[in-house]
Amino acid sequence: MARNHSQDHPPNTIPSKTLPKPLPPTLPLPKALQAMSQPLKLIKANASNPKLWIVVGIGVAGALIVVETRRRRRRSKPAERKDFGAFVERFVVLPLPQPPPPAARHPLAGLTFAIKDIFDLKDYVTGFGNRDWERLHESSGKTAVAVTALLKNGATCAGKTVMDEFAFGITGENIHYGTPTNPQMSSCIPGGSSSGSAVAVAAELVDFSLGTDTVGCVRIPASFCGILGFRPSHGAISTIGVLPNSQSLDTVGWFARDPSTLHRVGHVLLQLNSVEPRRARRLLFADDLFQFSKVPTQKTLYVVSKAIENLSGYQPPKHMNFGQYIALNVPSLKGVREPSTNLQNGTSTLKALSSVMVSLQRYEFKSNHEEWVKSVKPKLGPDVSDRILAAINTSRENMKTLYKVRTEMRAALQNLLKDDGILVVPTVADPPLKLNVKKQLAAEFHDRAFALSSIASMSGCCQVTIPLGKHNDCPISVSFITFHGADKFLLDTVLDMYSSLQEQASNASNLVPLPDTNGNMDASELLKEKGNAAFKGRQWNKAVNYYTEAIKLNATNATYYCNRAAAYLELGCFQQAEEDCSKAIVLDKKNVKAYLRRGTARESLLRYKEAADDFKHALVLEPQNKVASLAEKRLRKLMS
Repeated sequence: MARNHSQDHPPNTIPSKTLPKPLPPTLPLPKALQAMSQPLKLIKANASNPKLWIVVGIGVAGALIVVETRRRRRRSKPAERKDFGAFVERFVVLPLPQPPPPAARHPLAGLTFAIKDIFDLKDYVTGFGNRDWERLHESSGKTAVAVTALLKNGATCAGKTVMDEFAFGITGENIHYGTPTNPQMSSCIPGGSSSGSAVAVAAELVDFSLGTDTVGCVRIPASFCGILGFRPSHGAISTIGVLPNSQSLDTVGWFARDPSTLHRVGHVLLQLNSVEPRRARRLLFADDLFQFSKVPTQKTLYVVSKAIENLSGYQPPKHMNFGQYIALNVPSLKGVREPSTNLQNGTSTLKALSSVMVSLQRYEFKSNHEEWVKSVKPKLGPDVSDRILAAINTSRENMKTLYKVRTEMRAALQNLLKDDGILVVPTVADPPLKLNVKKQLAAEFHDRAFALSSIASMSGCCQVTIPLGKHNDCPISVSFITFHGADKFLLDTVLDMYSSLQEQASNASNLVPLPDTNGNMDASELLKEKGNAAFKGRQWNKAVNYYTEAIKLNATNATYYCNRAAAYLELGCFQQAEEDCSKAIVLDKKNVKAYLRRGTARESLLRYKEAADDFKHALVLEPQNKVASLAEKRLRKLMS
């Protein structure tokens, strides 16, 4: 079935071709064929000679090896695809006519946009990222409410974009239409499920685009492609004409390269008033969440802090442990947390929150699509197949708890942020995965990504992804989250802060950390003992300060780093603990405590494979170590 049934856009036709006529038998052979005929005559004349056949065999084998090597080289190079592979179908749908003067010009006049292949567009099939779905569904009779709003306000629709099948993924990969090429890093995933929409904007093929965000499906690709992405408050934009994945989590989001376009599109979609009294802004830095990120805080938190120094209306930022706040204020999560976990209280709470989000998505997807999936048995990509199978097999147990967590999360965020607060968090924990990565690595990637994306998804709050340059050639970003219904407040904040953020991000990329200095051995040992005393007295911050002073005097003592790592673990500073343990191991490769503590830090950061490797190494050094043995068994079970 053709995707487009309108007369304005007929399906492509393949021109017929005629076969070339055979050469007349009287024509002489070309020189190349004459040259080829000489070896054949030689073989015919010496057919009984076994040595000749050995030589011929080796020659043929060599030729096959050369051909296969060239074929593999061609396959290993990412193919250059038209429009970065962002589109399922390109077309032009013009906006409604501009009203004559003195009427105001349409706010989106002159802008082009693309839509994820989950939005209905009249006379086009909505493919939902799957060939079987596309084949078995008719063209839409109406256009989605959100798309209609954009066309009415002057924007031109340029096509439908590729997405993860059934919006059930965050990598952006699709076996049916191909994975869109990330313009920032062509060998890595673009992020999903709104992958094509993000790529179309990042590659400057359109001015903005529409996507949907369920579990991070706009925020994650925006981060990986280095552009702005907005997830609105749940229910703030109509989802009529949008195929559902999970109604309690689904939102209509959008991408843009600049804050002005993001702002203009937001005003149209959210039907906002253009004027609103300016409010003070109070930024809250979720320090524990930045422990998940592999990007130095001088390129994230430091950038945001510096950006507001010279802006009016911003209070000095405050720091908090968000995981512990949720543990105290979302009591229903206690019944979801794993009792045998070795994770810190805040981290296990975030993992439980993401687990609730995934369970809710599965349950509602099953309610929406179980009958169709079972009757059609569509062809699916391997990862999507696993997720859909898990959704179809989901039971209805604990459903009340899932919805109760959602209600408590919204109340907890409202109480925290009130009417002026903005929570600053990393958008993602990891850089984009390489294409076709191993399943085990992808599982850890999903766990760490969902721990962050579940905050806005489960609370229904609005969130914006803001690019902040690059780290190790990978795009990096931060996200701002504010309370449900404060979408204009958040859009205005981005517009106000964006240029200052980009300036500070550029400055931060040139900063170099100061090296440690060596000093007197006796003084450093005294500081270590003071640190140990503070540690025993549960004064973790004071212990860190003493160990830090000891390291400044003697940076070659593994014990100082290892002890400071223990204090960092108690404070929930897992990234710093991991770094200290790594330094201790470089200085002393047989330091069992360093491996144990680094394993604990990595497990708390949901990097199970690396944690398991550390515990295994500790067991090699101390085969009877019970802590390492129990941890290794626990992680093996988690990874399975």
